[in-house]
Amino acid sequence: MSDDPNQRGINVNFVFVVSMAICAGIGIWGIVDPDSMTGSMLGFVNYMLTGVSWAWLLVCSMFLFLSLYLAFGPYGHIRLGADDEEPEFSTVSWIAMLFAGGMGSGLLLWGPAEPMYHFVSPPGMEGESMEAARQALVITNLHWGFHAWSIYAVCALVIAYFTFRKGQPSMISTPIKAVFGGALGDGMGKTADILAVLSVVFGLAGSLAMGTLAVRSGTFYAFGFDETVTTSMIILGVLFVCYMLSATTGVDKGIKILSNINMVIAIAIMLMVLFAGPTRFLFEVFIDSVGNYFSGLITMSFRLFPFEDLGGWSAGWTLTYLIWWIAWGPFIGIFVARISRGRTIREFCMGVIFVPTIFSMLWFAVFGGAGFYIEMFGGGGLKEIIFEDATKALFAFLEYFPAAQVMQTLAVALMFIFLVTSADSGTFVLSMMTTDGNLNPPILQKMVWGTLIAALTVGTLVSESVAVAKAMAVTGAIPFTAIVLLQLVGFFREIKHEVKPPKPIEARGEGVGRGRATPPAE
Repeated sequence: MSDDPNQRGINVNFVFVVSMAICAGIGIWGIVDPDSMTGSMLGFVNYMLTGVSWAWLLVCSMFLFLSLYLAFGPYGHIRLGADDEEPEFSTVSWIAMLFAGGMGSGLLLWGPAEPMYHFVSPPGMEGESMEAARQALVITNLHWGFHAWSIYAVCALVIAYFTFRKGQPSMISTPIKAVFGGALGDGMGKTADILAVLSVVFGLAGSLAMGTLAVRSGTFYAFGFDETVTTSMIILGVLFVCYMLSATTGVDKGIKILSNINMVIAIAIMLMVLFAGPTRFLFEVFIDSVGNYFSGLITMSFRLFPFEDLGGWSAGWTLTYLIWWIAWGPFIGIFVARISRGRTIREFCMGVIFVPTIFSMLWFAVFGGAGFYIEMFGGGGLKEIIFEDATKALFAFLEYFPAAQVMQTLAVALMFIFLVTSADSGTFVLSMMTTDGNLNPPILQKMVWGTLIAALTVGTLVSESVAVAKAMAVTGAIPFTAIVLLQLVGFFREIKHEVKPPKPIEARGEGVGRGRATPPAE
């Protein structure tokens, strides 16, 4: 038999069996009785987000300040690998894969939509005003900026450190086993791995459902296809075939090539909107939004609106987003760790947090700002479409620009490829997590997980609801949050040994004379 792991069959272990049983049960539930499944998830998420909202905000804001400490503190020079190791991927390909795996399809879906939601109905102020427009971009940047990428960075850094610096398995449980040894550590580790698998599966299924609905809207605008459940299932079927084919080629080929294509198309669409629209206005919006976001970052990181009685707004927007990023934490964490070998912690944090955040802010300034311009100074009509169905937002928005059908076709292709790369990297990560951290898991293992994710996505698509898809994505993150905190304990217990305390002057021999310390006066 060949020693190539891709030629071997499924790696069956405890984590795989238990995770598969739970996910398969929920998948069958979603197909047989989707209303019951989606109703249960919505109820669970709403209860958790409103009952302990303060705790979620504290934890998520902690990730932001922790990542800044890691980037600029005493550990920044430590390399994720051997001291002389070079990065495996070029910086451009590395950044492209970060976007493709992290939130590429989300930026497309919510680019014009989310700023418009907050423009019309901002928390604690009158809507559809100049100040509401300014605040709308600040809120959107809060949801998609430093907090989101800091969560990703922390989750990824812990895994990358133990995998490439310490030579340990690329598993969620590895840092936890460093804290708790013996049978206790083994049991807690397996529990952590299972919760991480569930978090990835639910997060990916919810995101694929939203992305499929958006692609369906795009095919309606660009090609006139009917917006029916049947169309959704056809799109998901084609998506399934594509990400399964991509999964057989490995990270260094399939995901890397598709990610680079994605970034070229995404930047092309953004530039077309920027220069075909009110260019000067959009550049001013971007600069203005950067200043407002940075100046209000501390306040926004701890704002919950208790006096305005807007707990429902916080739960439905800010907290849902922040926990959604945690849901993707194990998935993005392991994937980003896999592609970040050879980079220093400082370089890693700058690349994973600052570069994507600035690009996201530019993206929302262009698409959100152009949407505001249409409503405030143009013919209007965009907000009604967005409030009717957010998945139509991008394609309805592009109707206002020259060569609309060309841009809509490009947007459909881009969103579809983003979904392929997300699903491909997701099945890759799930396979790693259920093969004891194998960096090149068997193809058959990927196919099993890819099929299960498709089944869960079918159950979510039947509802045709963005709210249900969000609830699906968030459900797995809630229990996983405790696992992330335990990982951080193990991480800091290990990395503190990397920074050695300075030697006393006597030991360094820095006194006068022939390298000897000056003796104390008698």
